[in-house]
Amino acid sequence: MLANYFPILIFTFVGLAMGIVLIALGLGLGKLLGHARADSEKQSPYECGFEAFEDARMKFDVRYYLVAILFIIFDLEIAFLFPWAVALEGIGMAGFWAMMIFLGVLVVGFIYEWRKGALDWE
Repeated sequence: MLANYFPILIFTFVGLAMGIVLIALGLGLGKLLGHARADSEKQSPYECGFEAFEDARMKFDVRYYLVAILFIIFDLEIAFLFPWAVALEGIGMAGFWAMMIFLGVLVVGFIYEWRKGALDWE
């Protein structure tokens, strides 16, 4: 049984080794071929081509977070509905009601988003 996983183990080690070698090679070549002349222009903070006018730690509008929650709601729904629909015949009524509870929780999140105005575009 363990011998069946040996190719996966080899593939993982080869992938990790290639990643480490390529990163080290890229960093080494960058040090060798690149120039390290840093001037004040290169060291200055960059924000859309002009000087920063506010603190970087400013507060975001709450709608930003609401849209992120909305994305997570629909992403989770799609990610779990496809495999559930394919296996519905095999999992029976217990699987059906488990998904209905899951969708109910997502509907509660959707209603929260709706009440907070995340679906209103100005």
